Amino acid sequence: MTSRTSVIIPAYEEGDAIMAVLHRIRECVELPCDILVVVDSEADSTIEPVRRQYGLDSNVRVLVNDYGPGPARAIRYGIDHASTPVVVVTMADGCDDPSQIDNLTRLVERGVAVAAASRYARSGQQVGGPLLKSAMSSLAGRSLYWLARVGTRDATNSFKAYNTSFVRAAGIESDSGFEIGIELVAKARRARLPVAEIPTIWLDRSFGVSNFKLWTWLPKYLRWYRYSFGPEVELVGYTHLPIDPAGDHTT
Repeated sequence: MTSRTSVIIPAYEEGDAIMAVLHRIRECVELPCDILVVVDSEADSTIEPVRRQYGLDSNVRVLVNDYGPGPARAIRYGIDHASTPVVVVTMADGCDDPSQIDNLTRLVERGVAVAAASRYARSGQQVGGPLLKSAMSSLAGRSLYWLARVGTRDATNSFKAYNTSFVRAAGIESDSGFEIGIELVAKARRARLPVAEIPTIWLDRSFGVSNFKLWTWLPKYLRWYRYSFGPEVELVGYTHLPIDPAGDHTT
């Protein structure tokens, strides 16, 4: 059965902990999908348990990113190597709700460029996590929603689905952190492409240590925050036609 979406998981030294995340995705996602776990090197501890459990499953693959270190490059590498019309980015820490991958995918298939899982939409929630980081994320997301009309209250959340052709037409300039989420929302807004959101409940990771570097990556987030308020731009190579479930553009 042809996959309708690719789930991109940037991972860094997750070891056996990655298995719980993969098991939940396999349990929750009903649409045919590929799962691409992207690491930075062959020595990463994430690789062995994934290959041990899923070595014979062609829909679950580990990709070793050669674009350079960091989650932004890992996500870009995964999207570049996806063969499906929709991609969903989710984290390896178990904070995201995999039961929403189907609905995010279907939103993109209906014609939006970006479908966001939003902690700050009505019925959404963030449970745990550093207070300062949460407050800054909430302020950025809500202000972009009301002032720049970006279509989601949670532009900074990485848990999003994208039309693959939109990402490839817009390009990814982020080169280190998790700012890809806000970059692509900003680019969709500037191109006047539809962005939609569904509420999500984000749970702080219960294992391992977060690799999020707030003060290092903050200037990069601010760059794309400001970009969201710019004039309309033409996006070459992307059509406004929705995608049907078979992966072809409808007429």
